Amino acid sequence: MSDDTFRRVLGLPQVTMSGVAVIIGAGIFVLLGPATIEAGGAVWLSFVVAGALSALTAFSYMELASMFPKAGSEHEFASQAFPRWVAVIVGWSMTAALVVAAATVSLGFGRYANEFFVVDERLIAAILLILMAGVSYLGMERAAWLIVTLGLVEVGSLLLVMAIGVPSLGDHDLSSGTFGGVLGAAGLVFFAFIGFDEVITLAEETRDPTRTVPRALLLALGISTLLYVGVAISAVSVLGADVLATAERPLAAVGEKVLGGWVGNALSVAAMVSTGTTVLLVLTAGSRMFYGMAGANDLPRFLAQVRFRRVPLNALLVTLCSAIVLLLLGDLKTLASATDALIYLTFLVVNAAVVALRKTMPERERPFRIRGAVGWVPILPICAFIVVLVVARELQTSSFWMVGVIVAIGLLVHGMHRSTAR
Repeated sequence: MSDDTFRRVLGLPQVTMSGVAVIIGAGIFVLLGPATIEAGGAVWLSFVVAGALSALTAFSYMELASMFPKAGSEHEFASQAFPRWVAVIVGWSMTAALVVAAATVSLGFGRYANEFFVVDERLIAAILLILMAGVSYLGMERAAWLIVTLGLVEVGSLLLVMAIGVPSLGDHDLSSGTFGGVLGAAGLVFFAFIGFDEVITLAEETRDPTRTVPRALLLALGISTLLYVGVAISAVSVLGADVLATAERPLAAVGEKVLGGWVGNALSVAAMVSTGTTVLLVLTAGSRMFYGMAGANDLPRFLAQVRFRRVPLNALLVTLCSAIVLLLLGDLKTLASATDALIYLTFLVVNAAVVALRKTMPERERPFRIRGAVGWVPILPICAFIVVLVVARELQTSSFWMVGVIVAIGLLVHGMHRSTAR
């Protein structure tokens, strides 16, 4: 049986928790130490700045998602505002970023697993990818509840760290550091917020998506920012900035100092839960991007087939196989750095699309509309565009060369498909 539509089974709680789960990911478990080197005791303020900067682009996503609630999200947005080749580049870039993310995050799971037993990291990562693809195949109605459950474990672990730090508030300076250091750290932890855009890929499986998806996106970003700030304050209060900056497992170090080694192990398990949840979400989002591009005839049509109104199985299998190949053969460190550049490229186009559509589709209904404009030009997307350009300067030059290769491959695949489809 095949049907080209999804069941709309997701409500605001499930979509919001999906956003929180993918934003939190494993970023807070590894980025807090390096950020503290830059910002000192005021590292918590860096998370406030990064959250605010992320919100600028999030507002652009919210307006566009309310206008075009499609699974292919960024590809759909770009196709409405720009020539087709731009939409192909954007859609392919986001899809490639999701596939690479699935491979890199699954490898992170394997490394956490090595803290408990000796095992080949890539083998465990491949097994995780297969298991999470199986969960995704069961359909979002079932997967959503697992995401909510695992997301609650993630949130609970961060709330535990926050609670541990309450008695230590005031023991260490929370304002040490420089303004430049805070901004530098904000550029670093900006990576921890990447992922909020994946909420949009669930639009075709969400009830009343034009209203639910924008609200879920804003709630997920707000909740994640509060958790990040609270954890940063707690960690500095317990360890102090100097110790925190050199900690290899910063959150585990907080737990071990106050309650003993068992808490450190528990937080390592929480990190495994976090990475596992992220793998499920990026595999699902990647398959929806393939589905959306194929539905627009920019990739082979077999990727747009939906099985039993649950999942685009062919697209999911392609996403899974691509991630496993990268995991086993690829230089994941180089690819991961290119992923950030691909996402920033996508953010630039999304913000530009909001501005362009205000000019070309002024009468189009916008259930969510960004406030504040000079004439027909909205201010926040312009600010977001500039912010992304500034933050992108922190990336390595090699990342941009890799982006060029990935984009060229995407255009080649699209061109071959279009030539055979004629």
